[in-house]
Formats: sequence, C-alpha cells, structure tokens
Amino acid sequence: MLSQPISVTFDIGGGRMVSIETGKLARQADGAVTVRQGNCIILATVVANTDAKEGQDFFPLSVDYQEKFASAGRIPGSFFKREARLNDYEILTSRLIDRALRPLFPEDYFCEVQVLLSLVSSDFEVMPDSLACLAASAALAVSDIPIKEIISEVRVGRVDGKLIVNPSRSELEKSDMEFMIAATDKNLMMVEGEAHECSEEDLVKALELAHDAIRVHIKAQEELKAKVGITAKRDYAKPEHKEELMQKVTAFTKDRIYQIAKAGSSKHERSDAFDKLKKELIESLGAEAADVDKKFAKKYYADLQWDIVRNMILDDRIRLDGRSLEQVRPLAMEIDPLPTPHGSALFTRGETQSLTTVTLGTPLDEILVESAAKSVDSKFFLHYNFPPFSTGEVKMMRGQSRREVGHGNLAMRSLKQMMPGSDYPYTVRVVSDILESNGSSSMATVCAGSLALMDAGVPFPKHVSGVAMGLITRPADGKYAILTDILGDEDHLGDMDFKVTGTREGICGVQMDIKVDGLSMNTMREALEQARKGRLHILDAMYETIQSARAEVKPHAPRMVKIFIDKEFIGAVIGPQGKIIQEIQRETGATINLEEVGNFGEVSIFSPAKEGLDKAVNWIKSIVAQPEVGSVYEAKVKSVMPYGAFVEFLPGKQGLLHISEVSHKRLETLEGVLKEGDSVKVKLIGLDQKTGKFKLSRKILMPQAEGAGARRQGGDDRDDQRQ
Repeated sequence: MLSQPISVTFDIGGGRMVSIETGKLARQADGAVTVRQGNCIILATVVANTDAKEGQDFFPLSVDYQEKFASAGRIPGSFFKREARLNDYEILTSRLIDRALRPLFPEDYFCEVQVLLSLVSSDFEVMPDSLACLAASAALAVSDIPIKEIISEVRVGRVDGKLIVNPSRSELEKSDMEFMIAATDKNLMMVEGEAHECSEEDLVKALELAHDAIRVHIKAQEELKAKVGITAKRDYAKPEHKEELMQKVTAFTKDRIYQIAKAGSSKHERSDAFDKLKKELIESLGAEAADVDKKFAKKYYADLQWDIVRNMILDDRIRLDGRSLEQVRPLAMEIDPLPTPHGSALFTRGETQSLTTVTLGTPLDEILVESAAKSVDSKFFLHYNFPPFSTGEVKMMRGQSRREVGHGNLAMRSLKQMMPGSDYPYTVRVVSDILESNGSSSMATVCAGSLALMDAGVPFPKHVSGVAMGLITRPADGKYAILTDILGDEDHLGDMDFKVTGTREGICGVQMDIKVDGLSMNTMREALEQARKGRLHILDAMYETIQSARAEVKPHAPRMVKIFIDKEFIGAVIGPQGKIIQEIQRETGATINLEEVGNFGEVSIFSPAKEGLDKAVNWIKSIVAQPEVGSVYEAKVKSVMPYGAFVEFLPGKQGLLHISEVSHKRLETLEGVLKEGDSVKVKLIGLDQKTGKFKLSRKILMPQAEGAGARRQGGDDRDDQRQ
C-alpha cells in the first residue's frame, strides 16, 4: 500500500502560497520533494553514497538544475529536439544552489552526494530559480543525509523604490536591483546579484529583508521534517586521525611556515618555498615511512599552514605579499593593445591579468538565451576564458567550466548596467582571456571590459571597476581582518570572500560566499565600505587611462546607419521573396536588418566600408522616396518607343521621357540617341494628378545655344500638343 504524501504550505507574502510535498514522487531517492507556487512545480531529489571512496579526502557534491521544456508546453529548439547539456542559465542556477548547500555538510563528510532538480511545470510569472534552493534544502531535510543546518534562498528586487521578495517575472523586468540571497536561520551564506548603482546601505536593507523571508522558509521545512519523522541523521565513518604524527609535523614546520608567510614574496616564490618545506617534511619521516603516513603528514602540513597564515594576518596585520590590509596591488592598464579588434584593453593588477576584446556586430549576431518559460535575444554578452597557463599549470582543455560561466556572468551583469539601451543598433560581444591569475580574475575582467568598451566607441557613460575582498575572523578573541584585493591563497583561507563592482556612484554587481557563523550587519557594512574605497582607487586609475568613450567607432569597425521608413514601404524594400534586399546586400556588401516597429519600419544598415554603407543607404532611400517635381534623378531606360523612352528614375517609379524632352534639337527618332539599358539624367518637370503619370525632361539639364531657347521651346510645345 502506498503511503500518503506529506505536505506543508506557507505564505511568502502578499497571499502567495508555496507548498512543499514529499512521499509521492521519486520515493527511492534518499530525499525527494516537490515545491509548488502557482503552476510552477520543481522536483528535487538527493542521493548520497553510504561510504566514501577509499582514500577520498574532499567532499564530492554535485548539483544539477534543469528545466524540462515540456513544463511550459514547448519542444526544445535543438537539432535533437531533447534537453541536452545544461545551458548557461541552468549552470548559473546550479552554482547558486551548490554554493549555498556545500557549507551545510560536516567537514569530515566525504561521501558522494548528488542533488538533482527539475522544473516539471512552468508558470510564466513565477521565477523557478528563486524556489530551487528551497527545494534542494527540503529534500535534504527529509532525508537521513547528515547536514548541520537547513537553509533557503530568495530573490530580492526593487520596483519603484520598493523592495520585493521573490518578485514575479513582470516585476523583475522593471526592477533596478536584483539579488539572490541564501541563509540559515542565523547566518547569511551566499549573495549574488546586480543593481543599477545602488548604495551599500540599500544592499544591507535587501539582505535583512531576505533573511526575514528565509526564516519563514526554514520554519516550514522544520515542520515538514517533523511530520516525516526524521529525528536522526545517518552515521558515517570518520577519517582516521594520528595525533602523534600531527605533533611531529607541527614541531618540524611551524616556525618555518611563519617565516615563509611573512617574507612578502611573490606567488611562485612563496609556493616553491612551501613545496620545498613539504618535501623536507616527508624526507624527515624516513624512507621506511608508510604511504598513508606521508598522506596524513601532507594534510596536517596544509592545515597548519592555513592556521599560521590566518593568525599572522590577524595578529601582525600583514599579508602574504607584504601589503597592508586595505592596499590594492600595483595597477597597469593599456587600451588598444591589439590593432584589429574593434576595442581592446590589457588590465594588470599584481599577478592577475586580463586581455579583453570588444567586437561590434549586427542584429543578426544576437545570442539566443533560451529557458523553458521564454526565449529572448540578447545584444550584449561576455565570454570569460581561464586557460591553465594563467596559473602555470598543465590541464586538459575541455570547453568552459562552470566556474568560467559563473565568473563571466558576474562580469557581464556588472557591465550591463552601463550599456546603452535597446535602441543601440550594435550587438556587442566582450571576451576576456585571463593571461595570469592570482586573485579575482573576474574583477580584472570587469575593469578590462569597461576600458575596452570605451576604446571601442560604445557609448559607455561611466567606468565600472571591481575588487575582491576577504574576511578572516577568530571567534575566540573577537579579532577579524577585512582584506582588500585578495590573493588566491587568501581566498582559500578566508571566512568570507566577496566581490563588489560599481561606478563612483554605486554598486553594479555583488558575489559573496560567507563561511563564518554570526557575521553581524555592522561587519558587513564595514566590509562594504572598505570595498568601496578599493573600487574608487581602481576607478581613478581607469579614468587616467581613458576618460570617456571614443566619439566614434574605429575606422575598421562596421559602420552603421539606422533609418525609419513608412510601414507601407517595408515590402518594397524586401521585394518578392527577399529579392530586392538581397540584391542591395550583394551589390553593396552591407548587412541590412529590417524590423517592423509600430507604424514604421526600422532599417539598420551595417557595412565594413563607408562607400558600401552610403550606397546601401541611398538605394533604400530611393526605394522609399516620393517623387518631387523639380528633383533630378539618375534614370535607366527601360524601353524605347517612337514618341519617347520610358525610364525608371526611382525603384518602381517610371515615367515618359518624351522625344521632345530628350534634346534641344528636333529629333525624328531616338535611334542612335537612346537605347534600352542606358543611364540618363532627368528632371521631374510635372505630375498628372488625374493619371499619376510623371513628365520628365533631359534637355532641361543640357546647355543650349544662346538665343535658341524661346524658338525651340515653342516648337516643343507644339510637339506636345500634337502628341
């Protein structure tokens, strides 16, 4: 007999009800729940191995979030018509959940855990990613997998100055601030998002509001857990510990670790010194030492190194490279280092370096961003590449990692705040190639991207810079240290690392991972203020490199003109089966994009050469132009008759060039004067309002013998009457 599903329901505000249910679907998983708001339903499952792999010394957690297209009644647009590898949006959502869940597990728990989340029913107005972490945490809560605490995650947006928890899709489109925040009942765990130059205090208010909402989520999960009857978590084998060996490692290396750490050396010098000491430690164990003892010695050495460096920073107020806590590493910036890209910049901060390029494209180069609920085209995107040589390593190249997708997204969201609006005709691609890395290459990407966009002539009104911050705490005596512009090693040993980007006026992007319990909002405010000072220091150097965006794009960048035509002429420009627009592109080398906007046609014309651009513009203008009496046109003879020639003086516009208007001389025939296909310059001298016929003249543009004008004109008039 099937057991009855168990559920809880709670209000997330404004009468919006969310339900969590377990016991109905995926019952062989260690934990499985569905979370529902409106018609949006997410299925979350979690399974953990009962034993760790032999020799496992790290926690193998994997989180995958995927949206089923059937959830929205859609079929995937890929060739295979099925869901394939995760797209960037799904990867980013998976990363948000992973970063929030990972600190929940005990430090000595090394069993493999897999969390899978699927959007199985979609609601256009409900953003599923704001419910996904709640679903993952609830699945863990109703399982016997050991976790220390229950968490949840919400989105906070600001619409018309009002902060909203989990705004709808329509509300989010009008929001000028968007942050995803994860937390336990007591502590913030993760923050990521963007804003259009919000203040540090605005961010703190968003965090406080989010934390209150998350506590409601956690209470509901606790209630569900109690209903299921989960009172204890499974036991697991604890890693072996060798106290005597640990003391021996401490005695042999403690003082020397401190000396290396306080030397203020470069990354590779410091790394080489630590590696040399580790080698000496292993040799000191003797040739007869077992492999397992060597492995334990290496672990204890790493743990001791972590403790000593943290205490050095807290007690001595100095850092691994000799800087003070608030000091930014030396900066070097250069714009236009590459001759061919449309914009480029080289940004170096200490031992971190980004070479960034900007490419200007047409609307045809827009990128499709597809999700179950909707698919949109984006005119601005950023790609971040982190090759192994940037850290002096040898690794296989197998496409972009999740880390690269996440770092690129943070930089893109930060720079997007200063990008021109939808009326900007170019599609803009930014590519950051990290050439060196020792601390926050994503922030280097933001700075290099801002410089390169201005170098490309994109109307980028203000520079955006970014700085990575760290926090080290010691609860025993209440000491803490906030570090500006952290190194890679400081990122590893810190209790919180957070990246803040923005202009001189406010914050544009934030990414925080918080590992410490009991972080106060006052400490958060202090850290944000120190980050603001670091950001402003970098901005000053950026403005010294390039003050504002170039007034024009570079000569080798595609030229662009946008014109608007009456809606009735769209068909004339396109032509039957696209014949006309294809001919224009083929003959001029230009790329033309035509869209219907209200009662007008918006025509964007791109060309690598000014000559081709002008030719295409004039061609389109001639198609949509209304003939004006008195205007001169370059016409083409379409046919020759005994009484004159029919010529096309505008695309689709023909008129009669009467034989009497061809020359000042009286002509009996046009043979030998004009033939089909000839080009001839004519002037529109009249328009018959009843018939709509055009009267054209060639002779009026030709010089005539002095004194002959009146006589010849009279003869011409008689000819007209005869006709």
